Amino acid sequence: MPVATPAQYRAMLDAAQKGGYAYPAINVTSLPTINGALKAFAESKSDGIIQISTGGGEFASGTAVKDMALGAIVLAEAVHILAAKYDVLVALHTDHCHPKNVEKFLKPLIAATAARRAAGKGNLFNSHMFDGSELSLAENIKQSVDLMKLCAENEIILEVEAGVVGGEEDGHDTSGVANDKLYTTPEDMLAVYEALSPLGRFMFAATFGNVHGAYKPGAVKLKPTILKDGQKAVTDKHGAAAEMDLVFHGGSGTPLEEIRETLGYGVIKMNIDTDTQYAFTRPIVAHMMKNYDGVLKIDGEVGDKKAYDPRGYLKKGEQGLCERMKVACDDLLSTGKTIFGTV
Repeated sequence: MPVATPAQYRAMLDAAQKGGYAYPAINVTSLPTINGALKAFAESKSDGIIQISTGGGEFASGTAVKDMALGAIVLAEAVHILAAKYDVLVALHTDHCHPKNVEKFLKPLIAATAARRAAGKGNLFNSHMFDGSELSLAENIKQSVDLMKLCAENEIILEVEAGVVGGEEDGHDTSGVANDKLYTTPEDMLAVYEALSPLGRFMFAATFGNVHGAYKPGAVKLKPTILKDGQKAVTDKHGAAAEMDLVFHGGSGTPLEEIRETLGYGVIKMNIDTDTQYAFTRPIVAHMMKNYDGVLKIDGEVGDKKAYDPRGYLKKGEQGLCERMKVACDDLLSTGKTIFGTV
């Protein structure tokens, strides 16, 4: 099955909301990371989300080009081709796009989807994230509304963020923000809902102390009940049907009980990047250390071509990422719940 259609993507989100589970959303940067993610979803019989950041897109375009939108298009087209070989649904998403990158990343990608649709093809991307958390809430909402209108014209779902996810990841550095900015208020959530819901479906990355990057247990203080309080503020005023599709950023290293708690508050997507980066790199490091004299031409020797052939160690990285993603599917309760073939 190719990448999910807009209708299938909506059905995926509906199924997760109704079923009390969430989709792992993995950042990819290359063919091996794409293949590892697809393999994990297929082996877990889980649908999932594959996403590309501005930094990932720039990397994929090559060091001589450094075009974040072009690289994202290359990776997305590869996902479309490769996903057709698997019996699960995957959606394509872009991660944190800050206001300064809207014109050179988000808008060109929306235009690429529009061009694809005009040619009778499916959407290039199913959803995009606009991260306006550095702005005032009023300006964040204003720019989100403008982008929602563009997205809705092409059946694209917009993810927005109010509040700030702490830490640093892929050029997204908020490690110096004040602690109170790490927690979205019920009033914030209500304001976002009332501004965006008339325009179409959206996802909301509300923040509850979550932090990007890798930290030792206990270093990050999450308050998942913030999500419950915000949802209650919205549904008390607008009814049960107003429950929002929430996104958990900074999920790497989070204790399982806190992950599961968020599922009960409407989280249907959890980003995972730091843990999968490590899972990809760890077996490659092991390969290099075990084959030191093979990957290097030491003391005038010729080395071992089988050891330094990139295919050998990149396959190990792909498998390491795959295994970690299967754990994510289990943690988020999406394992065995693909809706492939039913919509």
